[in-house]
Amino acid sequence: MSQDLEKARNLTQIIYFLYAASIIVGITAIVAIIINYVKRDEVAGTWLESHFRWQIRTFWFSILWAVIGTLTSIIGVGIVVLIVAGIWAIYRIVKGMLNFYDNKPMYA
Repeated sequence: MSQDLEKARNLTQIIYFLYAASIIVGITAIVAIIINYVKRDEVAGTWLESHFRWQIRTFWFSILWAVIGTLTSIIGVGIVVLIVAGIWAIYRIVKGMLNFYDNKPMYA
């Protein structure tokens, strides 16, 4: 494995850890998404590009569902939306990490 690919692989792993940590310390997701965008060109054309795309989509859809859940919590359904969104985000992080450790790209 080339040194550049190994660095990109390590970075992808760190980003997954930051997203996982964000379940408890939310601010780490902000750090992770910034790294995703700043370093995205460095993984272009590699199997890690699909992981970056997966991570970015997970972040933005989590934000979307958090906003929807918060806005609809007034009518009660928002709590369910927030719980389901949290479970979905955990699933995405775990699924991404499992594929990452198996050296598999993520599907679209």
